[in-house]
Amino acid sequence: MAKVHFYYNTETCNYERYKASRKEIILNILGFLSVTAIIAIGIIYVYQSNFKSLKESRLEAENQQLLLDWNILKKEIETAHATVGELEFTDDEIFRVILDTEPIPASVRDGGTGGHDKYSDLVDRSLEKAPMILSTYRQLDVLRKRLYIQSKSYDQISEILSEKEKMWSSRPAIQPINNKELVRIASGFKPKRFNPVLKRWMPHKGIDFTASKGTPVYATGDGRIEQMYRSSSYGNVIFVDHGYGYETRYAHLNEFNVKRGETVKRGQIIGYVGNTGRSVSAHLHYEVVYKGQHINPINFFQRDLSNEAYEKLIEISQQSNEVLD
Repeated sequence: MAKVHFYYNTETCNYERYKASRKEIILNILGFLSVTAIIAIGIIYVYQSNFKSLKESRLEAENQQLLLDWNILKKEIETAHATVGELEFTDDEIFRVILDTEPIPASVRDGGTGGHDKYSDLVDRSLEKAPMILSTYRQLDVLRKRLYIQSKSYDQISEILSEKEKMWSSRPAIQPINNKELVRIASGFKPKRFNPVLKRWMPHKGIDFTASKGTPVYATGDGRIEQMYRSSSYGNVIFVDHGYGYETRYAHLNEFNVKRGETVKRGQIIGYVGNTGRSVSAHLHYEVVYKGQHINPINFFQRDLSNEAYEKLIEISQQSNEVLD
């Protein structure tokens, strides 16, 4: 129940009930509302000064999570760079050394990754974390380039290896007569030795393998039958062009097992031991020619032998004095 207010009327000398005017009522209401508004504004100010909004709190939590994710990404990029470094080292110091190929120059691997204005759009946005983001982008660009160069390097190595394998397969690398069927090495590679047929001193530009007539003769490397014919000196002879500057010759054959122009593989039977041409008994005269120069065939036999057997073979070839052609 609202309180009733009285005032003393001096004219009537009585206490009379007080009645507020309309103006006073309006002023009271306005005063109350003003005080209420001031209090509300103060409360809002204090709250905003000491407490964050729900949206702001949510954004701050997201930023913290993004920062954690960025740190993880940074470590992963550093790990990737280290891994690429190991691949580059293996490439330059192992693969290319084995393949006898020059390593990729450091100037190529460490070259630039883009122009100065590449990240201008990001810089123009004036983000608070722009330096951190720019650093990450640049690391990714460097990593991308290193991986691209390494990928191209592997393509090149694959091509080189394919060519090297072809060269290794073509290079004379085995004996033309199987050790199980070989009787002995009758005469080795010598600058001078007495020819029993012509009765004069002549260079012996190959090795003579003594074996029974009809013993298989093998191609010592991949190649193509360049020539095959019967000559007065070599008898039935085969010339094999191996490419890469190598040629092998097989003389005094009893018969051929290939045709001219035919492609042959290492270990393929191309003919059989005989006693044709200027020869005094059944054997194979074998020569290796490299870039037009005769070289000692014995240098190519180690593939078939242990080190001890290879050294013994060299010793025997140097001591062999029997002349068969």
